[in-house]
Amino acid sequence: MTGKHKFKDTDMQAVIGWVLRIGVIVSISIVFYGGVLYIIRHGHEVASHTKFVALPTFVQLGGIFKGILDYHGRSIIQFGIILLIATPILRIMFSVIGFILEKDRLYVCISLLVLLIIFLSMLNGHVG
Repeated sequence: MTGKHKFKDTDMQAVIGWVLRIGVIVSISIVFYGGVLYIIRHGHEVASHTKFVALPTFVQLGGIFKGILDYHGRSIIQFGIILLIATPILRIMFSVIGFILEKDRLYVCISLLVLLIIFLSMLNGHVG
């Protein structure tokens, strides 16, 4: 044996499994933290349905990051949800890397096509 480690399919499956587990655990933890923070600060408030807000700042990317820096619970929750949505996308990216290492061109193309469809859908998405 030459000491070189041959890439195995099971190695990539283990990495992908860890990516999914860590992504879900981290995002759920962030959502939970944001929820606790929101309840502590706003749990006593009564909802007002007399004023309509079309697009709150905590759903806009700039508003999310500003809200995180200001410790706003809703922004932190929103960030955790974005991480949760990004987790399977990251899984597909790791799959592409695995298929490249396996030299499986068909599955590289299929995975890249799936990523392209996801990104085009995100760009074409409508708010409200």
